[in-house]
Amino acid sequence: MRYRELLLIPLAWGHVLIQDVLVGVHSIDLDYVALRWASLGWRVYDFLLLTFAFAHGVNGLRRVLNDYIRQDSTRKAVTWLLFALWLILSLIGAMAIVGGVRSP
Repeated sequence: MRYRELLLIPLAWGHVLIQDVLVGVHSIDLDYVALRWASLGWRVYDFLLLTFAFAHGVNGLRRVLNDYIRQDSTRKAVTWLLFALWLILSLIGAMAIVGGVRSP
């Protein structure tokens, strides 16, 4: 988990630097995203950012819920439910990254 979070820091700051500072928020449209996703490297970058950031958030939610859930069986069920939620939504995001790109 710590390695993932160490990788998340440069991925997130790189995304902010590129999208907000270099390109500018007002210049981003569907054509820009399609042009960017034409490269496999950008798709991998965005997929890693999606999965690492979402896993970080789900893990934080799991830790907060563990403070309030006292029964081990309920805690285990919630953990598996959160894992399933993370997996399903990450796969949907991956499908959007891979299949949701039109030609630039």
